[in-house]
Amino acid sequence: MLGVFRLSKQPNVTIAPATGRLGVLIPGMGAVSSTFIAGVEAVKKGLGEPIGSLTQLGTIRLGKRTEGRTPRIKDFVPLAPLECLSFGAWDIFEDDAYEAASRAKVLEPALLEQLKEPLSAIQPMRAVFDSDYVRRIDGPNRKKAASKMELAEALMDDIREFKARNGCTRLVMIWCGSTEVFHKPAAVHQSLAAFEEGLRKSDPEIAPSQIYAYAALKLRVPFANGAPNLTTDVPALLDLARENEVPICGKDFKTGQTYMKTLLAPGFKARMLGVRGWFSTNILGNRDGEVLEDPGSFKSKEETKLSVLEQILQPDLYPQLYKDLYHAVRINYYPPRGDAKEGWDNIDIFGWLGYPMQIKIDFLCRDSILAAPLVLDLVLFLDLAQRAKMKGIQEWLSFYFKAPMTAPGLYPEHDIFIQLMKLKNTLRWMQGEDLITHLGLEYYD
Repeated sequence: MLGVFRLSKQPNVTIAPATGRLGVLIPGMGAVSSTFIAGVEAVKKGLGEPIGSLTQLGTIRLGKRTEGRTPRIKDFVPLAPLECLSFGAWDIFEDDAYEAASRAKVLEPALLEQLKEPLSAIQPMRAVFDSDYVRRIDGPNRKKAASKMELAEALMDDIREFKARNGCTRLVMIWCGSTEVFHKPAAVHQSLAAFEEGLRKSDPEIAPSQIYAYAALKLRVPFANGAPNLTTDVPALLDLARENEVPICGKDFKTGQTYMKTLLAPGFKARMLGVRGWFSTNILGNRDGEVLEDPGSFKSKEETKLSVLEQILQPDLYPQLYKDLYHAVRINYYPPRGDAKEGWDNIDIFGWLGYPMQIKIDFLCRDSILAAPLVLDLVLFLDLAQRAKMKGIQEWLSFYFKAPMTAPGLYPEHDIFIQLMKLKNTLRWMQGEDLITHLGLEYYD
């Protein structure tokens, strides 16, 4: 008799229902966040489809292939419905969500006009900002306080007020702000006690994004990091997330060029094709491009972009194929391009007997159009994780990030296909379904 080997069912976890309103708090009211919010409002009004969102359009296979069970993910796990989302944001500029979306010029004016009423109602709160961490932009809508601890307390007051004003039962915070300068962990990050003392003394090693994360975690609000900032990748905030039983994830949304790398590199390795060089350059003209003109901010982005290929290709295991790979990444600010980023790649590969070949990619993408559905998925999945009492780093959400957070001592998984399998198996585990490994074994009674 032919059989199929599968992992046995795991006991399902208890998931609290998604009742009431879910508040979505966003540091940064720029192109990504305004496109995300406008997109959700457009979907709610039937003016567009949530293309690119796994939570809204994706399916999940359950059980044997012969069973024919393939529900939508949103029908399989209890996700918050879009109608129950409320939005709040902080920004150094005073533009409301409608003005921010109009200024970003990602979405057509005709569409934005139909969404003007709900978007205009979203006024940004005063932001925590430090020009030592983001040097190329500045704005007037900033908080003032005697210490960084007072700034954190002011953010916590904002969070409580937003929750009460909007009648929210639950909250999620997702960083959509600018890329901060490259930052390594310091002594102040090594324990929660040291971090809180650093806040009281306004330690310069504590970045604005870390103040937001601290405020969120203190109030048990799940936190996602959509930029390459250090933020929660420090012992102090990891300990706080575990202590307060809060899920966190990050970092740096995987959208354009790096998304293509995580598609192609696993294919090269799967077929044992060598790679001699991979040259990548980007031109973009939105606020992100302007910020990344600063070498310190570019260094943060470069670190996440460069790490992808090494982790996927594993040159230590395959030195004859990848040990001497030359990998370069460039980002150039080009204002006329706006949000329509162009990512150009030249890839030198080699095959049988070492014969060389080339691949060239010109990805004319829209950065915020690719990022917006990732923001939606992360908001809904983090809320799900919180209701399932899953605390600390959520590695199953690596699918969405350039530099996925991992438990200390583990290397991140960058292969997008393995990431997707991990994500869907986590959802199966939550609901007590068999984990699917795609491993079929023949055996006879």
